[in-house]
Amino acid sequence: MSTSHPPKAPRLLWRSLWGWTLLALLAIWFTLAGMAYYTGLHEAEEITDGQLVSTAELLVRQAGLGELDPFDLTPHQFARSPFASGYAPELRVVAWEGSTLAWDTHGMAASLPPSLAAGHHTLALSLAGEVRTWRVFVADTAGPGALPRRVAVMVDTHRHAALARDIAEHIVRPALVLLPLVALLLAWAIRRGLRPLNQLSNAIGTLNVDAGETLPARQPFRELSSTVHAINALVERLQAQWLRERRFTSDVAHELRTPLAAMVLQARLAREGDTVDVRAAALRQIEHDALRTGRILSQLLDLARAQGQDAGAEQPVDLCALARQVTSEHVPLAHELGQELSLEAPEPALTVSGRAAMLALALRNLVDNALRHTPPGTQVAVRVATGDGAAVSLSVSDDGARHGPPSSARPGMGVGLTLVQRIADAHGIQLRHDAGVPPFTTRYALVWPANPTQR
Repeated sequence: MSTSHPPKAPRLLWRSLWGWTLLALLAIWFTLAGMAYYTGLHEAEEITDGQLVSTAELLVRQAGLGELDPFDLTPHQFARSPFASGYAPELRVVAWEGSTLAWDTHGMAASLPPSLAAGHHTLALSLAGEVRTWRVFVADTAGPGALPRRVAVMVDTHRHAALARDIAEHIVRPALVLLPLVALLLAWAIRRGLRPLNQLSNAIGTLNVDAGETLPARQPFRELSSTVHAINALVERLQAQWLRERRFTSDVAHELRTPLAAMVLQARLAREGDTVDVRAAALRQIEHDALRTGRILSQLLDLARAQGQDAGAEQPVDLCALARQVTSEHVPLAHELGQELSLEAPEPALTVSGRAAMLALALRNLVDNALRHTPPGTQVAVRVATGDGAAVSLSVSDDGARHGPPSSARPGMGVGLTLVQRIADAHGIQLRHDAGVPPFTTRYALVWPANPTQR
């Protein structure tokens, strides 16, 4: 036994936007923290180097460095200075006058290499069994007497990372504190910004498409204007389609009403006729009207089939081969009706993109209408050709006399031409109706404006 889970409710757009915005803010916050840390680390190194240089320059110009006996230092003099801090680091100084050690504030002289060039150095030194990394600046100058003086000022580099963290915290901590307030303001701003979209959704929900209502073209935002334009265009297309459907329904009702009414009258005549000949003629007329009604229904079925999902995908169609096939199918009917049917098509294949079954159905209806609704002795010509601008046309012409609009002059014409028009619209091509080239008086043509592929 399978249990079906109820479908999940759709997510709210403003919450999704809010969540992605918060993720972006967090990413920016972490990026800011990282940049602040590495910037603070770099600045701490530069500040430390400046402090070392300033201290060394001060000491090399200071008189009386030798007054303090470097070998008479007590242990408390090596303790950490109570004034040292992250921004005021504890500096350690070693000074020589000539080759004599004049000053060693923290007993670092024994750990230094025997020779150091003037300038900045990064050294790993062991102090009380612990190895640390030190930044050292060495300055050489001539003292006030005859002896030269050398001063080495150093600081532990572990304070660089601590100072960088302190700088980063001071920069990103306010942003972290303000993050909840920013999140609330973002939620309010996003919901406020989406209010026109919600109003547009409500307007679409109450839109009376059957009455042809459209949305106001003027919108507060350009993106909404394009959406409204697309919706209004869709409503107009639906209205046009429904109008065509109503006209088609009217045409079908007219086409079926005439033969059905005639069948009723002829059936009554066949039942009440005075002679056998009258009744036989009435039965023949009933048969004729029934066949005509069957053709109309067949056209309706063809129309439904052409508009269905089984019409097939577009593919290259050889119009010349298509015209030869349809023309050959109608040769017996033309012979039976006493009419002349001809075909004019080039020898090379003339290929267009389309649905072969639907195009064959359109051409079949055009040829069938030309044969059935013109008098005997009419010439009917099927022609495949290219015209101006390399346009391709598939036409059916005749020299039969027709009076009035073709769609209403004779029974059965409206449904067939409506079917052809539907197929032309589905292919994005034109159905043209004109007098044709003499001696022909009527021509229906399917016209492709694009260049075909000739093979």
